Amino acid sequence: MRIAIDAMGGDKAPDAVISGAVEALELLEEGDEVILVGPKEVIEPKLPAQRSHRAVLTVVHAPDVIGMDDPPIDSLRKKPRSSISILAKLSKLGRTDAVISAGNTGACVAAFQMRMRNLQSVNRPGIAVVFPTFEGPVTICDVGANIACKPINLYQYAVMSSIYARELFGIQNPRVGLMSIGEEDAKGNEVVKKARGLIKQDPKINFIGNIEGRDIFKGVCDVAICEGFVGNVILKLTEGLVEGLVKAIKQEIVTHKFRLIIGPMFKGVMKRFFKKHDYHEYGGALLLGINGTALICHGASESRTIRNAIMATKKYHSVGINNKIAEYLLASSIVDEGQNAEPEDTALRVKDEQVD
Repeated sequence: MRIAIDAMGGDKAPDAVISGAVEALELLEEGDEVILVGPKEVIEPKLPAQRSHRAVLTVVHAPDVIGMDDPPIDSLRKKPRSSISILAKLSKLGRTDAVISAGNTGACVAAFQMRMRNLQSVNRPGIAVVFPTFEGPVTICDVGANIACKPINLYQYAVMSSIYARELFGIQNPRVGLMSIGEEDAKGNEVVKKARGLIKQDPKINFIGNIEGRDIFKGVCDVAICEGFVGNVILKLTEGLVEGLVKAIKQEIVTHKFRLIIGPMFKGVMKRFFKKHDYHEYGGALLLGINGTALICHGASESRTIRNAIMATKKYHSVGINNKIAEYLLASSIVDEGQNAEPEDTALRVKDEQVD
């Protein structure tokens, strides 16, 4: 399998990305290839002199970089040879089986959507994140790809995330909940209300109705659907909450009068708890609805995040989720106000550049 990585993406790039890619070579199989995309003069001096791995490591030159704070669309226009643009182009040309980036999320989504295109019948892609809970994994979509959803987008997120939960976690009939401000049908904005109507029309979706934020960790559903703005807030809030809880418990332990006794007892428990909820362990989030395998990582990714993302990508790619999503939506008769698909986004026009 060929996996291309944005070497310049993330707060700790390129060092963390390059280190993570090199670490992954130890775990990959013979015939696998990791492709680092970025300025050769930056990447190559950081690579180990001796390479004795079964997998292959190569570099594709991309001289420009899109910063984390840069405007996505404008940056893609002005920097057609950025690492994100070239990454997407490699997939378009069939030179890679999967792409990974911890860079500017907006630029990644726009570039992947433009180059790789959406799956047939998919209007907008969505980022799916899996939350570990006491009752099992919960898939949340979207967490940042589309912050201004239409009802049809939320319906399609329900379809794609249900297939994702079934194929990746073996949940045969995933329970789907729609994020709102109350369980009653009358609650929510117009987008949520219309989306609820569309999802209800599909008898193959195990729709349980509206859910609230607290329901995610109570085992109420297996899939939670929401707009990207809401999903991203939930994601970042949860990350901060887990980190805060771990710190608070540690503080209670170290200040307890019996800390020398209870400290060793809790050490292993706390380590396992934090690892279970640590986003670095999961690598990244799959961009559902794209005609290819694209993983978007946290901007604060470390080397182990990238290493785990590479290994997760192999698993996602092998499952063949895209074919199942395309087949489902092609057979679906659910549309929003007579629209089967949105018109092509004409806001972005980027000149194709030669890939070195």
